[in-house]
Amino acid sequence: MRKLKPKKHLGQHFLKDEKIALDIVGAIGKGSGSLLEVGPGMGVLTQHLLEVNHLITFDVDEASISYLREKFPDHKEKFQLKDFLKENLLEYQTPIRVIGNFPYNVSSQIFFQVFKFRERIEEVVCMIQKEVAERIVSKHGNKVYGILSVLLQTFYDIKYLFSVDPLVFDPPPKVNSSVIKMVRNNRLDFDAKTLKTVVKAGFGKRRKTLRNALKELNLPNDLTVNEVFDKRAEQLSVQDFIDLTRKIEETWGKK
Repeated sequence: MRKLKPKKHLGQHFLKDEKIALDIVGAIGKGSGSLLEVGPGMGVLTQHLLEVNHLITFDVDEASISYLREKFPDHKEKFQLKDFLKENLLEYQTPIRVIGNFPYNVSSQIFFQVFKFRERIEEVVCMIQKEVAERIVSKHGNKVYGILSVLLQTFYDIKYLFSVDPLVFDPPPKVNSSVIKMVRNNRLDFDAKTLKTVVKAGFGKRRKTLRNALKELNLPNDLTVNEVFDKRAEQLSVQDFIDLTRKIEETWGKK
């Protein structure tokens, strides 16, 4: 069967190590609802997922989808030429689990899509650039701790599973890779909109104290005198951001 040629502009690096593929597939929990694979490439993960109910794979590469439909003719309907970033995930069977060797050039955008549909997506197992993985699992006080760290850790329990050598890919990427697992917690009733506003403003001016970084929110003086506003965004834990967001919501609710 013909072989796919990875496309650099799509950030494609095809995994070729069967053991790692099995380790990734083995990390995803069993469950009902939809299992969505992002960026199936040549199907190294997909081949172990075909018997899962409601499996759907998304890829923007027409050549990849054609290849997989030819390789697995009995499962053609599972391979869809669609952009995961543009999908309305409310249309799929719930709960949703997501798996994949994410295209490296859009991995951060994929996580913002997960955040957007956090009420539907209960679990994610994925391979990404090691630096992105470290950012997502990072704790406060670390220079790579940032917006994604706080937003994702607020709603998901996240584990760094293992690192992956570049040589197991075709072509080998210029960066190291890692596999992480995210399982949704029980904080779904929390106001993510206000949290995102606070986090983005705080890290948008991460060298400034929150008192200066959050000026655009026009918070009252009796709130900003709190000592937490003497800190920079990277000094606040996820729980600190949650507590701060609740205080801001209370303030806005009194207006």
